[in-house]
Formats: sequence, C-alpha cells, structure tokens
Amino acid sequence: MVGWKQRWVGWRNGIISSPAFQSWASRFPLTRPVSRVRARRLFDIIAGFTYSQTLFACVESGIVARLQQGAAASAELGTRARLGPDATRRLLRAAAALGLIERVGDDLWMLGEQGVALVGNPGAIAMIRHHHLLYADLADPLSLLRGERTVPGALAGYWPYALGDGSEGEDQAAVSPYSQLMAASQPMVADQVVHAWRFDRHRRMLDVGGGAGAFIAAVARVAPRLDFGLFDLPAVTAIGARQLGEQGIKVNPHPGDFRNDAIPTGYDLITLIRILHDHDDELAQALLIKVRASLKPGDTLLIAEPMAGTSGAEAMADAYFGFYLLAMGSGRARTPQEIGAMLTRAGFASWRERPTGLPIVTRVIAATA
Repeated sequence: MVGWKQRWVGWRNGIISSPAFQSWASRFPLTRPVSRVRARRLFDIIAGFTYSQTLFACVESGIVARLQQGAAASAELGTRARLGPDATRRLLRAAAALGLIERVGDDLWMLGEQGVALVGNPGAIAMIRHHHLLYADLADPLSLLRGERTVPGALAGYWPYALGDGSEGEDQAAVSPYSQLMAASQPMVADQVVHAWRFDRHRRMLDVGGGAGAFIAAVARVAPRLDFGLFDLPAVTAIGARQLGEQGIKVNPHPGDFRNDAIPTGYDLITLIRILHDHDDELAQALLIKVRASLKPGDTLLIAEPMAGTSGAEAMADAYFGFYLLAMGSGRARTPQEIGAMLTRAGFASWRERPTGLPIVTRVIAATA
C-alpha cells in the first residue's frame, strides 16, 4: 500500500518537474520568490566545485592572508598570486561574488563578510589547504563508491592511521602533517566542548587520540588543576607531549594504539574528540568497550564530533563527511542515537547529549560508566 508521504512526494515532484509549471511559477508574483530561491539552490549545487576551487585559489595564493592585513589594490594581489591582470580580475570578481572579498574603491579590495569569518577560523583554512587531496579522490565518485580502486587514494595517504596497523605511528615525519591539521582545526571544537561540560569536577582526564594536545591545552585553561594524560600513536604522543610541555602543561604520555592496546586506567574522565567518526563500526565499538573497561562505575566518557541528523547541517554530515571519510578509507558520521546504542552495548550505564552553541561544528555526548 502506498503511504501518504509517497503519494505527496510523487504529486509534488510531478508538479515541480513540469516545464509549464516552472515557467508559470517564475512569473506569478506569489511564487516567483520561491522559484528564484530553488533555481539558485540548484545552481549552487551544480557550480559548487567551482566555488570551492575559487576559495582554494584565494587561500593558496595568499590573497586572503594579504587582505587580512587591510585593503590592497588588484595589482598587488595579482603579483602575490603570480597572476596576470586579466586572471587576477577574474579571480577577484569570483571571490567577490561569493562574499569572500569586496570592492571598497575603484581598484581597492578588502575581505568580505565570508572572508572575515574564514580568517577567524584557522582550522577552516587548514582544511581548505589540504582539500586538493579530496578533490583528487572525488574525480571519479562512482568508482570510489563501487570500491574499484586497487590502491589507497590521496586522503588515505594523508591519514595513514585510517588504513594502518599502528606501525605508521612510529614515524614522526609520517604523522606530522595530519597532527598539524588536527591541531589547527581543534580550537573551534574545543571552545564548544569546554563550554558544554564542567571539567573542573574531575581529577584526572585522559584524551584518547589527542594528537598534538590542542584539546588538552584548551581544557587546561579552564581546569588547570586536572591531571592530564595523552593516549595516541607513539610518534603523535611524542609531538603532543613536547608541545604541551612548551606551554607549561604537564601531561602523562601513554604511547599506544587502541586497536591493539588497552586504554590506560586511573582516569575519571576520558575524552574522544573527533575520534569515533574516523573509524568503522566494528573498530569504534571495540574502542568504546575498551574505554568502558578502563573506567570505574560513575566515571565519565565525553564524546565530541560532528554528528549526523543535526538540524540545518544535514549536508555536512551526509554529503561532506560521507564522502570525505569514504575517501579517507574508514569511518562515518553517526547520529547521537546510533552512538548511544553503541555506548549501551559497550556497557555504559547511561548517556545524554550536552547542548553546544554550534552543533554544526560539534555535538557532545556524556556517558556514565
């Protein structure tokens, strides 16, 4: 039996797909605004790749960094980007159309609203700089979806732990690029998490997969009396311990690989910041079981990451992270309910979501052992 939603969607699709209706709707005063919005959204989807490449060109050429310092003429920007006058004009007009920059004189440019928001988020710039790897992997999306590749893609090489066995974590040179990216993209996430949880109620915190220690550094500013532990691949832990030490933050390094090693005990708070969604279900579930085994009853696990089912951010989870993690070689974005079910299977007594100011950046789940 055909359900009401199927009948409604079928009727709606038949109406909207009609060329005659589209023509009428674009001219009728009451439907014209809706028609224009739909047309613009469709074109944005069609042209999205050129938009992202315009953004990449502005960041990689140094134009965004130069305009962060103040207004500049097109000749100066073109020289910095090593572009001729016509190419410079084309790039600047494209960037202005996207709100990244804006003209403030006959030949003078400044950052636009989107550009200002971008430079206020170094993590976003770091992500943009490595997106050429994602673009390479998505050159043939159907081949990627069909699993027809015989060798790992560009992103899998950038994130060696995604397909590795832990041995890649012995080499600091191998882990340094992604450790730097994680550190650069961590502040906005950390800001959301430290405002969603009272860290000063705990005695000892272990950050699992904590990388270069950026999250520990953020928590140390609001709960300086915490005793911190960092668990990650050996080379990553070495980088994190060194950088935290340079900031005057004492940390107990625990080099290891949660695929093969137990989670250190003795901590009443364990944090998984952008960890679960990097791994497939079997490995993510095994990690939660290991975390539960390391905690005493009443202790806390805090999970923070972008999650599926986030209102207003559906495209981020299912379109962006859906393909990004596929290209990387492991993981998927999960809903809070899916993570909650995994926590229950792992033996946690209860879990609840803690609200954050920007759920599109991260959502937070607190689980009690």
